[in-house]
This record gives sequence, structure tokens and C-alpha cells, in this order.
Amino acid sequence: MSDTFVRPFPALTPAQRYHLDVFGYVVIENTLTTIEVERLLDAMQQLKADLIAAGEGGVVRGCRLSARHEHHCHFAHILEADPAIYDYLTHPRLVGLAEELVGGSVRLEESEAVINHRPDPAPALDAPYGFHTGTMPDQGTYTENGLFHCTFVKTLTNLTDLGPDDGGTVCIAGSHKIKAPREQIIACAEEDRSLVHQVIAPAGSTLLFGESLIHATGHIRSDRERVIVIGGYTPTMFQAWNGQEPSAAFVEAAEPRHRALLSGSDRWNWQRQHRTLDMPVHQDAD
Repeated sequence: MSDTFVRPFPALTPAQRYHLDVFGYVVIENTLTTIEVERLLDAMQQLKADLIAAGEGGVVRGCRLSARHEHHCHFAHILEADPAIYDYLTHPRLVGLAEELVGGSVRLEESEAVINHRPDPAPALDAPYGFHTGTMPDQGTYTENGLFHCTFVKTLTNLTDLGPDDGGTVCIAGSHKIKAPREQIIACAEEDRSLVHQVIAPAGSTLLFGESLIHATGHIRSDRERVIVIGGYTPTMFQAWNGQEPSAAFVEAAEPRHRALLSGSDRWNWQRQHRTLDMPVHQDAD
């Protein structure tokens, strides 16, 4: 095991990077192996069972359910819950993807997951989405070498296959750069649903996007359960989301090469790194 935390740069091909800049997101298929997917899926199902057994307000290995409904469970701070989840959130390829969009070294800002299935009744074809963002153009974004960067980035990986009816994440394409009021952009997307893009990808694929992109959970109309795990990343000098700071004991027990990523201990020693569009993907990112 290396004592140095090596991440690929660039982590995206030029075409993937261009797609990210134009639409505000990119889907990289099969970032995880079948074994990694199965291990994570087992960990999430066990965590769900443990939290339900713990009852309302229960905390299991640092994790809590921030939302619990019959058809939808939202998990907050999954980092400390299982070694498979730790390995996902510190995965060099995925951290490299986040760092390319941030434009430099990152810290883990939050760790989440969702397990959901079709509600009863199923949503109508034209049902509205719960669109939201975590930052806004110019407030949390900037341009370097002509390319878009965001200071709040998500890697969202689906552990189950996502077909057209399986509730993959939806977003309003291009909204990551548009400074018009959010409600006006959403109204445009409701008028022209071609502006709404949906993730359709095999299990183990990763959606990379900046939080200035207007996005939402898709509508499930199939009989299949949807399971996703999420890492949130920011520059090292930013704080973790409320309730998402890892415990001191967990950071101390973590691999030394990961401690700065988990705790943000590098703080203002932020290492900037920006690509140009024509740079080839790092060979270890394939």
C-alpha cells in the first residue's frame, strides 16, 4: 500500500470534459468494478437494516437517516459506516474526477446515499421534480483555461442499473452557468422537457457534476429499487456540511494518506491544478 495518495489528472478525456462544460454534468460508465458494486450494495443494505432497527433518530456508525419514508430513505454521513463506503469515498479515480472539476486538491465535504423505489401511486409522466442546487453561478463557480470549475462537486454512483423508468438523477442541461433566477430556468424546463436530461447507465457508473447545476431525483416507474452513493467534495479550506464532519477518532484511525482528504487539514494550503481541453486523460483513469 502506497503512503502517497495518488489521483489521476486529468481524470476525464477531452470529450468527457467538453460534455461536462456544455451540459454541467458527465456520466462515466463503469467507474467501479462488479465486485466493488456488490460490496457497496451489501454495505448499504446492511446499513439500512441497522438504521431501521435503531428506530427514529437512531445513529449507526456515525450515520443517520435524514429522511425516511416508505419508498425513500436518505442517509447522511455514511463515511464511517462501512469499509466499502470508505473505499468508495477515497477511490483515487473518483477523487481525481472531483479535483478536475474543482480545479485543485479537495476535502470530503459530505457523504450520503439514497435507497428508494416507486411510490404508490406512481408519479404522472408530467409530474414536477424537486429541483435544487447547492451553489450558484459566480458564487461557487469560476473559469480557468476557458473551462468551467465549481467549488462544490458531487460524485454520484448508481449501484443498481438505471434504465429510463428507474429514477436516474435528472438535471436541467446548461443551468450550471445561467444566472437567471432558478424558478425561471425551471419554468423553461417544464415547458420544454428536452432540457431535462436523465441518467441512464449500468450499475457502477458515476455522475459527476457541480452543485450550480439544477438537479433532482428522477421519477421511478419500474419495479426496481434504486441505490446510489454520493461523495461531496470542496477545496481544502472549505468546511464540511453541517453534521458531516468526521469524528476525530475516525480520522486518526484512517490511512495517513487519506487524513487530509477526510478532515480538510490542509486548509488554505490548497493546491490548484487546471487542465486545458486538449490534455489527454491520465492513463490510470481508464
